[in-house]
This record gives sequence, structure tokens and C-alpha cells, in this order.
Amino acid sequence: MFRTAVRSMATSARSSLTIGLIPADGIGREVIPAAKEAILAVQSELPPVKFIDLLAGWDTFTRTGTALPSETVQILKDECDCALFGSVSSPSRKVAGYSSPIVALRKELDLYANIRPVVSVSADTTAPPAVDLIVVRENTECLYVKEETLTQTERGKEARATRLITERASTRIGKIAFELAKARPRKLLHIIHKSNVLSVTDGLFRESVRAVPAASDGQFDQVDIQEQLVDSAVYRLFREPEIFDVMVAPNLYGDIISDAAAALVGSLGVIPSINAGDDFVMGEPVHGSAPDIAGKGIANPIASIRSAALMLRHLGYTSPADKIDEAVNETLAPAQVLTADLGGKSSTSQVTAHVMGLLQKKYA
Repeated sequence: MFRTAVRSMATSARSSLTIGLIPADGIGREVIPAAKEAILAVQSELPPVKFIDLLAGWDTFTRTGTALPSETVQILKDECDCALFGSVSSPSRKVAGYSSPIVALRKELDLYANIRPVVSVSADTTAPPAVDLIVVRENTECLYVKEETLTQTERGKEARATRLITERASTRIGKIAFELAKARPRKLLHIIHKSNVLSVTDGLFRESVRAVPAASDGQFDQVDIQEQLVDSAVYRLFREPEIFDVMVAPNLYGDIISDAAAALVGSLGVIPSINAGDDFVMGEPVHGSAPDIAGKGIANPIASIRSAALMLRHLGYTSPADKIDEAVNETLAPAQVLTADLGGKSSTSQVTAHVMGLLQKKYA
């Protein structure tokens, strides 16, 4: 079960639930509707739900000149309790005026924690999952501040990028990671870094995270703290994934590690995430826009559906989130209704319909 909520937001005072939907580009437009269906399927356990369709992405940029319209940000801040983001098709070359809207949204809404659970599903429901870990990724700093320069020198072109690591950001992502580790049976936290080479930036991240328990009045004394260099962490993920429980990392490392970990459970198409701040949460499947399959109706909707469940759980709606996850597990375990990325032949709509059918039975 994907019980990864941190600081669940109180639900008792919420008379309604307004959710921003940002499909963005590529298969995001195919999988976000599946997440919406999942939320509608459990709405009897939620306050009245309202969805607002919002624009962002490369396609929006090509049509309007902006990848993240100010109206989208303002509606999220003023009218929405949470949001679901699909995927974005950022070009690999520099395009004047373009900047990734998901990176910008994380900063605009101060969604500083990207929480990515990676859990395997087995046909044997009595056995513990072979892979059961959470990557906690700092979401606002590192190389993703996107401060790059290109200059011409006597030796040719020279490109530089600024890497930002602050004590504040490292401490607050560290606290999220400790809270998650404390709530799990193993209570184990790995700090991922490369401070043997980057002694200043990664050194500050490492020291700031390690300092969290001392400032928490014994709250995290029961958490076992271990460290792993990022390169050996990736190696050990593939060799012995069972050694990891909660992994906390700077932005770039967390991005790479969570994508690599997806290979352990079959596909990026099953890995969900939430971008969480103190006042807002946005679900986001970990996969990209997959332009090679976009529009073909074969994208895996599971990551998007699981992201909706994670978002609901973070908001405090544990029971409906559990039901969504159970329906997904009951879809994956028999390995009969799967999309191509998992070796199956089912379409996006067929997988979605199967999950919704199971949810209907749970509410019958």
C-alpha cells in the first residue's frame, strides 16, 4: 500500500474539493482523465468535487508564447485545493522564452517535496513486496534553478551551470524524509549525496539533513540514518533494492534515482508522485510525455491513477485513497489487463475501465 502521506491536511473544515487538472502535453492528455475517473469513482467518501481544466506545456507555449500562463497559476492559488499534472514535452535544445512549466509550478507554489514511492506488486498478496521504497526529492534547488551561461572563449564555447543548495531547503526536505521514515515499519533513512567530490554543496545537504533529529526534541531518535554516495546508490538499487526504505536526495539525484528505481517494478508507467508544500499538493505521474506513443491510446494510466490516490491521502482522505490503490493492485497482480510497457496488449481505456470496475464493486 502506498501510505506515504506527510502532514495530512485537515479534512473536517473542507466543504468542497476543487482540483486543478493540467494534462499539458503528450500522454498527459490521455492519463489525467483516468485519474479524474478514479477520483469520481470514490467521490462518495469526499466532499463535493469540482474540476477546473487548466493550460500549461510546450503546446501551450507554441500557441500562446508562454508555457505557464499566469491565469493557470492564479487559479491554482485562488481557487484550487490541489491539482493533477500530466506531462510536459520540453525540447532538448534551448528555445528562447521557453521554460519548463512543471519546474516553474513547483517554485510558484513552493512544492518543495517530491515524494515518489516505488513498490512492486506480486500475485502473492501475503508476501511482502520485493521492492518497497520511497524517494524523497528536494524539488526547488540544485541544478534545476536553471541558471546557465554560454560564452565563447579562446578554446571554444564554454557552458556553466549554477548549482544551488541551501540549508533551509535541505533541512525542510530532511524533515519530510524523517517523518516518512518514522511512520514506516523499518524506520530507515538513506541520505544520498556525492560529498566526497562536491564537499561544499552536497556537504551542506548532508549536514543539514543529519542535523534534523537534533532540532526535533527526540522525535526522530528511532530512525536509523545511513548514507550512500549517489553512484553506488544506483548500483545497489539494482543489486539489492531491499536494503532501501526511504531515500532523501537533492533535486537532480532524486530525479535520476526514482526513474532508475522504476525499472525494478516494470515501468515508469506505474510510478506515481506528489509535489507537496505546506499548503498545496499536486499529483504527477513520474513518466514523461512519451511522444512516440502519444495519441495511440496505449499509454499506461496506472501512474496517474496512483498519483490521484497519493494526492487524496496527503489531503487526509485515506479510505478512498486505499480503495484506489487496492483496485490498482488487483489489476496488476493477475497480469491480465496490462498496457504494452508491462508486456500486455490492453489499451489505456481498457486498463482504466478495469480499475474503475473494481472500484465500483468496492462501493457496491
